Amino acid sequence: MFTGLQDALNLGKKLTVRKSRNAARVLSGYYQSRITGIPNLSGLPISIAIEPTTSCNLRCPECPSGLRSFTRPTGMLKDDLFKKVIDELAPTLSYLIFYFQGEPYLNPRFLEMVRYAAEKRIYTATSTNAHYLDEASARATVQSGLDRLIISIDGTSQDTYQQYRIGGNLDKVIEGTKNVIRMKKELKSKTPHVIFQFLVVRPNEHQVPDVYALAKQLGVDQVLLKTAQIYDYANGSDLLPEQEKYSRYKKNADGGYTIKNNLDNHCWKMWHSCVITWDGKVVPCCFDKDAHHVLGDLTQESFRQIWYGEKYNTFRRSLLKSRREIEICKNCTEGTNVWA
Repeated sequence: MFTGLQDALNLGKKLTVRKSRNAARVLSGYYQSRITGIPNLSGLPISIAIEPTTSCNLRCPECPSGLRSFTRPTGMLKDDLFKKVIDELAPTLSYLIFYFQGEPYLNPRFLEMVRYAAEKRIYTATSTNAHYLDEASARATVQSGLDRLIISIDGTSQDTYQQYRIGGNLDKVIEGTKNVIRMKKELKSKTPHVIFQFLVVRPNEHQVPDVYALAKQLGVDQVLLKTAQIYDYANGSDLLPEQEKYSRYKKNADGGYTIKNNLDNHCWKMWHSCVITWDGKVVPCCFDKDAHHVLGDLTQESFRQIWYGEKYNTFRRSLLKSRREIEICKNCTEGTNVWA
């Protein structure tokens, strides 16, 4: 219970000599860049996140999908664009996350895309609010070859859960979780590795022990606690946990708040991963939710052209020079021991 050993072994089985060599080149280039202050790229990303859709059924208060506040277009990832990316990157790509914004299961082709990536021996993961995991969908999820299923469960009672997951139904989340675990047993499958992700905010922090108990009761593989990103945190927020260990922000002597991150001039994400929006825009990371820093367009260029291109390297160079001047970096946990 609550071990990631089987999950780690599953990831290890999908590694190849070529993927391992690529990862070593990426790591070497990252440390050379930190030392010299000049971007050095000698490998393709180890991991990417790709966005199945920006649509969502819930109205979570700190989420652009939930708030319906995007300035970028909304839509669904298409098969041809997805396959173009995967076909180019499959030989070196180790980890594929089907998530950025939105609810992945709202894309009717989502599980077919998972299957396509799984058949190319890429480790696949997704994050869901679990409102669409009926029996048929749960069976299809297990059969797709999905390796990791992260279920957002931000409360162990409906009253608490709905304070952040506005419009959500906890009973559906629990039912969906049961369906997946039952289908794993019926199909004698070790995947997906099922995780309860608990976003710790003030209304639910008293239920942290309870989510571990619920996970054990249901047969969930692992529980992960996650700190909440608050957009206007400087003067505090009703969502900030009272226990500072659950927050990515600290209270100052003057009563205001600052992020715990020192925002040192480096970022591993800029060397080993990136995010691709549903319409093919490449952005630096998951903190660029509204795609303000578009580094390339996969409908116009290959991934390799974008990854090694001048626009991407200009962004990396600015980060190595002064990370705290980049707006999307100001709320980031990368480089700290605070949870994601």
